[in-house]
Amino acid sequence: MKSGKRNKSAIEVARDLINEYKSIKEIARKDFREIFNDFKGEGIGKTKAITLLAAIELGRRTTQLDPNNEEIQITEPKVVFELMNSKLANLTVEEFHIVILNRKNIVLKTELVTRGILDSSLVSPREIFKIAIDNRAASIILVHNHPSGNLEPSKEDIKVTEQFYQAGKILEIPVLDHIIIANNSYTSFLERNLVFK
Repeated sequence: MKSGKRNKSAIEVARDLINEYKSIKEIARKDFREIFNDFKGEGIGKTKAITLLAAIELGRRTTQLDPNNEEIQITEPKVVFELMNSKLANLTVEEFHIVILNRKNIVLKTELVTRGILDSSLVSPREIFKIAIDNRAASIILVHNHPSGNLEPSKEDIKVTEQFYQAGKILEIPVLDHIIIANNSYTSFLERNLVFK
């Protein structure tokens, strides 16, 4: 077993990190320089700090579905969550993505549309459906995160979703769901009968 400091095991160093940053999620948000500076002389050098963050990233990626490496069929909202969680879970700003599907609900790709607070002035149906058309989407799913950790849809979330849902009907590229991700969990508009009724 690798050791941290001469009198501290790697496990003890890991406990120190969690005590300092409160959760693995918070550790993952740190740059290796922050960890190195915060724990200088406490068993974590630059190499260990980089190794630690690499291990956390590897853990995230092993639980992430990847449409580039496997065929992913969306059969329920949870599959969308598993596909997108690692991309969105630890962000400190909102990101809005779309999941592009073929006629069998198999993921063709995911696309980042915008960063920042979800607002109808920032994310327009024209922008969303241009991406969908360019990628020959049969349907799409909307996904964004709440860095606050609150899974409850805001009034603006509902308003934007309604706009996209109606635009999808007109363009015959249906919007199947809107997923909000926060704190390694999710809310599905479809499951909650919001907009998709």
